[in-house]
Amino acid sequence: MLIFMFKEKRVVVKYKLIRGVRVMEKRFNVTGTCIPEKHYMVDISDKIKKIMNLVENEEYFVINRPRQYGKTTTLYMLERELNKNEEYLVCSISFEGVGDLIFEEEQRFTKGFLGLIGRSILLQDEKLAEYIEGEKSKVETMDDLSYFITKFMKKVNKKVVLMVDEVDKSSNNQLFLSFLGMLRNKYLLRNAGKDKTFHSVILAGVHDVKSLKLKIRSDEEHKYNSPWNIASDFDVDMSFSKEEIGTMLDDYMKDKGVRLDKEYFSERLQFYTSGYPFLVSKLCKIIDEKIMIEGSFKWEKEYMGMAVKKILIESNTNFESLIKNIENNSKLKEMVKDLIIDGSKITYNEDNFIIMMGITYGIFKNKQGQLKIHNRIYEQRIYNYMSSLIETSTDVGFYNERSNFINKDGDIDITKILLKFQQFMKHEYSEKRKAFLEADGRLLFLAFISPIINGTGFAFKEVQGGEEKRFDIVITYNKKMYILELKRWHGQEYHKKGLLQLGEYLEQYGLSEGYLLIFDFRESKNEAGKVDEVNVNVENKVKKIVEVYC
Repeated sequence: MLIFMFKEKRVVVKYKLIRGVRVMEKRFNVTGTCIPEKHYMVDISDKIKKIMNLVENEEYFVINRPRQYGKTTTLYMLERELNKNEEYLVCSISFEGVGDLIFEEEQRFTKGFLGLIGRSILLQDEKLAEYIEGEKSKVETMDDLSYFITKFMKKVNKKVVLMVDEVDKSSNNQLFLSFLGMLRNKYLLRNAGKDKTFHSVILAGVHDVKSLKLKIRSDEEHKYNSPWNIASDFDVDMSFSKEEIGTMLDDYMKDKGVRLDKEYFSERLQFYTSGYPFLVSKLCKIIDEKIMIEGSFKWEKEYMGMAVKKILIESNTNFESLIKNIENNSKLKEMVKDLIIDGSKITYNEDNFIIMMGITYGIFKNKQGQLKIHNRIYEQRIYNYMSSLIETSTDVGFYNERSNFINKDGDIDITKILLKFQQFMKHEYSEKRKAFLEADGRLLFLAFISPIINGTGFAFKEVQGGEEKRFDIVITYNKKMYILELKRWHGQEYHKKGLLQLGEYLEQYGLSEGYLLIFDFRESKNEAGKVDEVNVNVENKVKKIVEVYC
């Protein structure tokens, strides 16, 4: 075992002996490219086969997915597959770390591009790399580069596949668009039998190349005028299914000798992450490195909830990007709030620029024609962030002292919390603040309850659709579960239906008691301050529901 110290962080590198040779132990990886020999990985062979079909059909396409969605790893695994076939030569480059000077003038770009290609194939074919280096001096313009590509294809006499990762690094530059235009022209001439060029070109980045004009030109008529309209659709689902997650757990169990309920953990990982690759690996990494007891070789089921709790309070670049992207656009922020706080139904529409921005950043997903937050981890993180904004702008500290709500058994008293919140609303908010409360009352409650349960308990929130827009909170505290429902008053008929729905929800979890917080903003017959207990019959079982009106 080696231990390194970087900026006061302790990094442990473990080794094991295989046939007498010391090799690094495999681990869950959440940074950079995943390597099968070094990291526990999902089996993405089916995805690679689908991409191989595009390559074999001479397609040019873009893999545009959010940050940390497995793009670079997919390119790496595709390159490994292509290298098994001697008919192919892969030129795999990245614009990550090349600096900005390469995009300032045509001569720098063309020579820089050839330099990247030469270094890419150096280990595969040193003589070919030397040929490229020798030809660089003759290439100064985009037309020179086009001519070189033609000669290069004739010299190689193979199917040359160009992969360009991190195209976003240059996507606001006119030179890059000119480069794409040159490749497009050669592609069209190749199809007409008048030129030779790359067999297939794959660009990878967060943004789809068709939107690059948007970054450069402000006039609306050129918004989608892309030089890359030759690109084929890339319809490969890069998120992980429950079955695919199971393949990574198989690899982990076999390699490390750990016992776990694969069916349970595969389903729960998919449930919380919707298959977002970074989140799947991160949760597994947390369980393996931070939760599983040293010397133990078994995952207990409660580890899943513990891992979710840990990931939601940690800082990482993925969550930082999530919040930054939401804050950087007020319309996107409002749409996010509509979805997760108000439960609004929004139809998925690719012509809506705000929707597609959220899709691009991995915030939204298309679920059967309806727009949804991509995954439950993101939902929870955004809830926590938005409620924190309310908490830091509101004086709740006088009312929500944690010790006041914990009984002698260490259990939490939800009724006391609701009554104290009711008192808080009555004393701190006047009629003139009603507009604020109607919009943000639920966030205010989240801000109120968070300091009480944090550290010991865990709250998971979900918005239920429908005209009442129910907001459900499932709390686990001291190994017990509590279900709260938050909703606005929408009339007696909806209220009765809501009570029955809550009763059925309690039955699903095997609970006999639930809680209902009602925001009543009627001008007349406002029942704010009222507390009631209602019994609901569900499958011949009585469910007690405590109602508190605010």
